[in-house]
Amino acid sequence: MSIFDEDLFLKGLEQRKSTLGAEYVTTNLAGADDFTRPFQEAMTAWCWGFGWGDDVIDAKTRSMMNLSMLGALGKMHEWEVHCKGAINNGVSVEEIRAIIHVIGIYCGVPQSVECFRSARKVLTEAGLLE
Repeated sequence: MSIFDEDLFLKGLEQRKSTLGAEYVTTNLAGADDFTRPFQEAMTAWCWGFGWGDDVIDAKTRSMMNLSMLGALGKMHEWEVHCKGAINNGVSVEEIRAIIHVIGIYCGVPQSVECFRSARKVLTEAGLLE
């Protein structure tokens, strides 16, 4: 018995792979066990199928929103994952910098420093910074 809608899961899986990369998502799902698999499946259906699955807000804008919210929450591991996804969705280095500036204004300089640290790592790995 499934706790989610299969179509929503498949839609979410496609969007999740498109944003975060197929290898990352496949590895993440393959690493799920009986304890974590229900959450992974529900999160894929709910967050990526429902939350990201409509055309009202484009993927680039959603990525920018995610960076802002995750930065505000200080969830740096997820911020880094979504920074990679933002690049995949067409967010530029300049836009990432501007997002971090806003995080600094509304959430404090220490949090923007953390975001810059994570962004530099991601952008360097992506070959977008030296």
